[in-house]
Amino acid sequence: MNFEELLDKFSNTIDFNFFILNLIVATILSLILGQFYIRYGNAVANRQKFASNFMPLALTTFLVITIIKSSIALSLGLVGALSIVRFRAAIKDPEELIYLFLVISIGLATGANYPILASIAVSLILILLFVNYKLQSRSIYTRENMLYVNISSDDTDVNKFVNTLQANMDYVELKRMDRMAKGIDVTFICKAPNLDAITLMQDSIVKVTPNTTVSIVDQPDLIV
Repeated sequence: MNFEELLDKFSNTIDFNFFILNLIVATILSLILGQFYIRYGNAVANRQKFASNFMPLALTTFLVITIIKSSIALSLGLVGALSIVRFRAAIKDPEELIYLFLVISIGLATGANYPILASIAVSLILILLFVNYKLQSRSIYTRENMLYVNISSDDTDVNKFVNTLQANMDYVELKRMDRMAKGIDVTFICKAPNLDAITLMQDSIVKVTPNTTVSIVDQPDLIV
């Protein structure tokens, strides 16, 4: 079989214009997804190096789907081939797996001749991921300078501690209060404007209630 016959066979089974269009769409979408992952991803690993695999993976998936979609025999052959192949790629972060599935989905959609569907779906997914990124960033920002403040004292008047904390902290929330045989043990979540405010808060509490112990931890999320 010469080259012309192969070209005729290719033209009869695959529309060359749609093949080029889908190839371009798969390339552009995978590159956009890679840049998005580099900019807004949360993985600790080298995101730029990991994102460099997106385009080859998308185009490989696109090529495989383009070839086998017109032949049941090739589809069954691919299933048999993949059943004996073991992938040992180490996925260190679940986020990496999510983006790999997105890249494979781009290859599947374009290989199945759905470039518009792939473009719309990827655009919507990236918008949702961007909104989620902004919400997470806002949540992290609101918890900056948050403190776990534990106060143990012989004095059982909680209002004294609340008033002192409110006078020095931007945010005060009572999380727990235990009544002991002698005194109380109370836990607050506070937000400090600066380090000087923390020092002033400690001094004020000890001054108001001398027999008092104040413990401060700057990672309230670790408290169970």
